[in-house]
Amino acid sequence: MLPPLSHRYADLPEHMRAEVRPTPVAKPRLVVFNQPLAEELGFDLAHFDETRAAELFSGNVLPEELKPTAAAYAGHQFGNFVPQLGDGRAVLLGEARNCAGQLRDLQLKGSGRTPFSRGGDGRAPLGPVLREYLVSEAMHALGVPTTRALAAVTTGERIYRRMPEPGAVLTRVASSHLRVGTFQYFAARGDEAALRLLVDEAVARHYPGLAELTSDAQPLALLEVVVERQAALIAKWMSVGFIHGVMNTDNCAIGGETIDYGPCAFMDRYDPQTVFSSIDERGRYAYANQPSMAQWNLTRFAEALLPLMGYDSKKAIADATKVLETFDERYQHHWLNEMRRKLGLMEARDGDAQLAAALLDVMYQGRADFTLTFRHLADAVTTDQQHVLLALFEETHGIETWLTRWRERLAAEQVTPAQIVTRLRAVNPVVIPRNHRVEQAIEAAAERDDFSPFEALLAAIMNPFDEPAGELSYTRPPQEGEQVLRTFCGT
Repeated sequence: MLPPLSHRYADLPEHMRAEVRPTPVAKPRLVVFNQPLAEELGFDLAHFDETRAAELFSGNVLPEELKPTAAAYAGHQFGNFVPQLGDGRAVLLGEARNCAGQLRDLQLKGSGRTPFSRGGDGRAPLGPVLREYLVSEAMHALGVPTTRALAAVTTGERIYRRMPEPGAVLTRVASSHLRVGTFQYFAARGDEAALRLLVDEAVARHYPGLAELTSDAQPLALLEVVVERQAALIAKWMSVGFIHGVMNTDNCAIGGETIDYGPCAFMDRYDPQTVFSSIDERGRYAYANQPSMAQWNLTRFAEALLPLMGYDSKKAIADATKVLETFDERYQHHWLNEMRRKLGLMEARDGDAQLAAALLDVMYQGRADFTLTFRHLADAVTTDQQHVLLALFEETHGIETWLTRWRERLAAEQVTPAQIVTRLRAVNPVVIPRNHRVEQAIEAAAERDDFSPFEALLAAIMNPFDEPAGELSYTRPPQEGEQVLRTFCGT
């Protein structure tokens, strides 16, 4: 069933990872399988069997030739450096080549203890597994760079976090699992040879254009392309109201993908200080802080690369600082491009950034829903249906004033209202995995073994720009008593 897998990471020196086979589970059951993604990865589905798939994706039965591997990495967790973290509950099965010829990691998450477990059980609760499946696939459908979910398997065992919960294993697909924390691990140990190998791997996997540079020039060039990727990624997050929740350096991927969906959530009512994560007590990773936190993480990446940037440390620091200082300009560029799209603007004109910022301000003042405000701009291109948008605001004077300004800006592009409506509906989603819907799906699955709410929500979020059919609406914000204000990690 598995496609041919390479073992690039498993073939790195032993001190960079640990070969460890998954711990068998009692009674694996396949609860969701991403067939389109499997086909893209070259899986042989001609004789697909759910029982065999459950054994595979739980880690119970793996081909003997595989080299399941847990990677070593470190990380700053909420600003505090932890010199050894690593894959404490995950193993990399290997790398598959997709239909486009790109390598993709296949990783089991929740597959048991590894040498990096630090006393943990190495398992994952069903709730966080389903959350990551839903949110990562939603992000993919929204066009945000992300890891993907290939399968989820229940284990037939209970694990203990805040309370006993069903156990599960997620199969995650990533362009790689190289993190800022991976580089930090070896930089903290003064292991320049390992750092060099990581640079080579990052270039080969993500930035092959850098292969033409000399080995001395590659680290600074790598920093620059990673800064660019992260600036573009965070702008995407901000454009859809996504809050990662745990932007530690071990959750910052070198390839520019969203990775490690723990206490993540999408914002309902717009508030730049929104925090969902139960462990983010001081709001370090609040929605509005995400760009600055990304730059902070990139600074830690630069520090890890400094030993490879030459013998003149002052020059290396100056060169790296110069690159890091470009982050804000890069981020603002990408953010404004995203906002123009969301406002139905195709041309770049002076004042567009102020126009976008003004909308966010009136949304905050009017306590309006983030996703639906942008979606219902399509109803306010003319005044005929603007009441649909105005109904989202507790106070409408600000949005009415802004709409006049916006329509004047649209008129400057000399396109028809129908064309603008088409643009707006193509980029502003109507369906996101709202936190209360995700929690309802998790509760039904974990407490009643009922996966129908999960399946229905998954089907809806895979078509985020289409009005969902059926009686159950996935478009409305939470009503009184439905709000979910805290989300939890699975560790």
